[in-house]
Amino acid sequence: MSEPRTRRLGATDHGTDGALGPAALALVLVASFVVVLDFSIVNVGLPSIESELGFSPTALQWVVTAYSITFGGLLILGGAAADRFGRRRMFVMGFLVFTVASLAGGLARDPDLLVASRAVQGIGAAMVAPAALALITTGFREGAARNRALGLYGATASVGFVAGLLVGGLLVQLFSWRAVFFVNVPVGLVAGVLSRRVLPRSDAGTAAGPVDVGGGLLITVSVASVVYAISEGPVTGAGSPGVIGALMLATATLAGFVVVERRHAHPLVRFGILRSRTLSSANSITLLLGIWNGGEMIVMTLYFQHVLHDSPALTGLAMAPQGLVGLLAGMFGAGLAARLGIRRLLMLTTTMATFGFLILSRLPATSDYPVVLLAIALIGFGTAGTMFASTVGASTGVIQTEQGLAGGLLNTSRQIGAAIGAAVLLAVAEGGGHKVSGVTASISGDRHAMLAAALVALTAAVVAWRGIEAPHRGRNVLDPCAGAVERETRLELAASGVEG
Repeated sequence: MSEPRTRRLGATDHGTDGALGPAALALVLVASFVVVLDFSIVNVGLPSIESELGFSPTALQWVVTAYSITFGGLLILGGAAADRFGRRRMFVMGFLVFTVASLAGGLARDPDLLVASRAVQGIGAAMVAPAALALITTGFREGAARNRALGLYGATASVGFVAGLLVGGLLVQLFSWRAVFFVNVPVGLVAGVLSRRVLPRSDAGTAAGPVDVGGGLLITVSVASVVYAISEGPVTGAGSPGVIGALMLATATLAGFVVVERRHAHPLVRFGILRSRTLSSANSITLLLGIWNGGEMIVMTLYFQHVLHDSPALTGLAMAPQGLVGLLAGMFGAGLAARLGIRRLLMLTTTMATFGFLILSRLPATSDYPVVLLAIALIGFGTAGTMFASTVGASTGVIQTEQGLAGGLLNTSRQIGAAIGAAVLLAVAEGGGHKVSGVTASISGDRHAMLAAALVALTAAVVAWRGIEAPHRGRNVLDPCAGAVERETRLELAASGVEG
């Protein structure tokens, strides 16, 4: 039995060039775009939603928070489920759930139904996101082919965040807030039909053993509690019973998760995967990226609308260059990685983001768009480039049967970071004199928030310098781990008798 295990493991450690055809890759990228788009596309419709459905100001945030909690909380479980039950199957099921929930959200006539639909949307997105990333990392062999695909994946995510503001603003202005939900329905239906035709079928059941239900429930409750506490803190106060209770629940369930995983024969998360220095550093950098990206989107939207008095559509147009520059970063990311290596590329992109935020820390009080354009261009390239390079680092050396888990961990880091950034940087902006109500139009708080974002990006540069292993002479610059994770995984799996 040991020989077949070894042969099977060796045959599936890495994807094969061309295993994911152009049509399949395009479908995965569209799905990733829609999932990311839904984070920001709803934001511009919040005032209309509040007035039509009768949301209270404190309850309105749940339209955003419900999606964040279920999405962030279920990503690790979604990634592990993709490894166990098949990436295509989870991808299709997740998109179906997401589409039905979008339709329900567009038809909602009361606040409770809308919040519930957003929560179900998050569940579908948590099934789609790690499966989509795993389809790419298992569909291409490590190296140039995979990195080109990951570059497009990172660029798509970067464009999606910014496009949500533009598309959402246009839809709300031309139709109504319901259009930001209905737009997902035809995309989801087409994607569901095409998925069964173009996506590979050979990945079903790649991970063996019984499902770790207990571990899945514990880590889901833990991450969801953290996201809830971060999101609710600015509204009710960091010392409120709800926030403190959520943090206590998160701590208890995380401790329980560690105990369960160490005892389970087929754990949801094999802790050996976390010992990779590059993988851990890539997740840390992605967490920091989520902080600066999630906070910047909200603060800059408020700056354009409440300080410069731009319309939602004009705000989207003003932020659009960030996504376009991010698209370029993704398209040329593989070439830059080949020249510089992942470590140097990460240091370059995080430094560019730092300089962009330093420029925004001197935001003009009147319209001076060329200065802002330079800043958001630097941030757009830095954000997309950092996402690309950290994704390459997180997937390098990881065996095929754990690529879904690696994708779930990476996406979870970004979503927790985005929740932190949205809460903390907005609190910094409001604390400095910028009120969401528009009574105070001072931009000093926005400047302080952008300075805080610069410090976060600078911290990411330090993590890249200290945490990402520099390639030794003769080592492939696109493989900073040089198979260390893979070799360690082989030994652990062989010792435990687990099939790959």
